[in-house]
Amino acid sequence: MYGYAYEYVYGRKSTVPSGEGISEGHSVSTARSAVIRIADLRDPVLTDVQRMAVDATRDLAVDLSVDAVLDKARRRTGLTDFGADDFRERLRLWLRSTDEDEGLAPIGRLGVFNDCVRYAANRLLLEDLLKRHPEILDEPIEEPIIVAGLPRSGTTHLVNLIAADARLHSLPYWESREPVRDAREAAQQGVDPRYERCRKSYEQQDAMMPLLRAMHHMTPEHVHEEIELQALDFSSYLLEWIATPPRWRDYYLAHDQTPHYAYLKKVLQAVQWQRGGERKRWILKSPQHMEQLVPLHRTFPDATIAITHRDPVSVIRSAITMLAYGDRIRRRRVDPEAVAAYWTDRVETLLRACVRDRAAVPAAQSLDVTFDEFMADDVAMVERIYELAGLEMSEAARRRLDAYMEEHPRGEHGQVVYDLQADFGLDPAEVRKRFAFYFERFAVRAE
Repeated sequence: MYGYAYEYVYGRKSTVPSGEGISEGHSVSTARSAVIRIADLRDPVLTDVQRMAVDATRDLAVDLSVDAVLDKARRRTGLTDFGADDFRERLRLWLRSTDEDEGLAPIGRLGVFNDCVRYAANRLLLEDLLKRHPEILDEPIEEPIIVAGLPRSGTTHLVNLIAADARLHSLPYWESREPVRDAREAAQQGVDPRYERCRKSYEQQDAMMPLLRAMHHMTPEHVHEEIELQALDFSSYLLEWIATPPRWRDYYLAHDQTPHYAYLKKVLQAVQWQRGGERKRWILKSPQHMEQLVPLHRTFPDATIAITHRDPVSVIRSAITMLAYGDRIRRRRVDPEAVAAYWTDRVETLLRACVRDRAAVPAAQSLDVTFDEFMADDVAMVERIYELAGLEMSEAARRRLDAYMEEHPRGEHGQVVYDLQADFGLDPAEVRKRFAFYFERFAVRAE
């Protein structure tokens, strides 16, 4: 979900034509079908591109050690100062938890390793930039609008819609992956080399996993989550989306995340400074914030926080279908029941934290956004959020939001059929019973 886990397979742009790469197990009516049924989740029928990636890495040995990660980050950047050393313990746990995931295939292990190298390299670049320009820490991050909410509950659509308003700073995916420019690199013909790397990775993933377009389309320009920035401090639930790391999960949930939200703010200050220090409000989002409302509010006490809500059954079946689809490459075998069990528990943990801490965010600064209400009138919901945030819905802003809606119609890449019973052996009604506490607290409609 959170990255191009397959970028290391090829050193060149994929030559798979658009429309190819859909296996026999994917039931579609046309090349650009409105309905997509992934019928091979349990026993994947790999495409030629997928098979090539798996075969190329089948015997690959991956050194999941702190020294291996940090040495490669140093070589990549030419830098040595990572700042405060406390991150090493967390990085060690990330890597140990990944190593303990016996079902993770070599390509999945390499994906985690490469992500860790990228985060460590980004950290080196950030700390170097801060040493050269300590005034960055004076950059104000004022009155951000922050979207929190369940994954697959409309958070991505909401943040991209609001980001169409040019009065706000937002975080495109290419910049989230590499938030600090390498001073040794120069733009070629006005194109940031960070953007080019992201574009090439995106093209490779699109060739590898074409159905992700219909589930979570992440182009380089797509407005992404600041969880990528939190990864520089190696403390978030991000690892759980690309591995099964109970050791890391338990550590993360047991520790106060306030220091790591402070690190996130520091990265945002650097990004804003690199943009010329233009004083604009930020639009941010991450589902993780839903279980970290207290650290979020401590870090951004003047933020307006919109919390999206949706039937957990719909969230779970969507998320685990996407994860199981990725597991055909990432893992030695796909285990739908294990994916469903892990993420049903995980969503429950997230929602119990939200119910527990919801009152920590003042009512004057927060809004609960139900999925059906948002889907009924997207722009009207943005207007409600703006009113709470004290931001005028200008005519120019409304035109930009309307234009975004016209340019990005729902289901433009097809509609995936999500079937909890058929694909994961779970009765939706039984799963829903686990979340009675959530339905009692929020006005969420069962779907």
